[in-house]
Amino acid sequence: MVKTWLLTFFAFNQLFSNINGGANNAHTFDGGGMVDFIGNDFFFEILEPKVLRYTYKIKPAKDFGPTFNSSFYAQGVKLVPVDPPNGCGWPKNAADLEGSVALAERGECSFLSKAVTAERAGAIAIVICDYDPEEESFYIEMIDDTTGRDTSIPAGFLLGKNGNFIRKGLEKLGKNYALINIPANLTNVPLNKMNQPPWVLW
Repeated sequence: MVKTWLLTFFAFNQLFSNINGGANNAHTFDGGGMVDFIGNDFFFEILEPKVLRYTYKIKPAKDFGPTFNSSFYAQGVKLVPVDPPNGCGWPKNAADLEGSVALAERGECSFLSKAVTAERAGAIAIVICDYDPEEESFYIEMIDDTTGRDTSIPAGFLLGKNGNFIRKGLEKLGKNYALINIPANLTNVPLNKMNQPPWVLW
């Protein structure tokens, strides 16, 4: 187990040697039941590329769009970083977003605007991360922008540090998407067996 983790850690550091921030070994939890730990949050898991193969926590939008629930389950779907990253204007890679989950950054326009634009481009969901690549603890409540619009795709907020590592990792590998399962079913997974990213605490 330790040997496997060290090999993974070494491979990760080799790939991300030029990215700010470092990995840590904070994979422990303080007890608590699964229901208490998950609460209203959801998770997705990256399947490929292997160096990003972890489970990521997202906070669903508070008052717009549907939620990630039993009626929405995408297995082996593409997670595509939006270009440009803020996702406010029509994306240059709109063709890649068709049938995929969009990954956008906070800023420049409302969360709802990003979701509406992603939906128009054909995305089936959107994950929005903080624009601060070092942010690893602050989950923002994504609320309606009072414009009277809505979206029929679910939206979730991802920590900025996670979003940065995913985007930079894909760039480093020359890939324009990751394959994910969303949401990830963690109901029967013990807390100490969750595949948490080594560079950030949940």
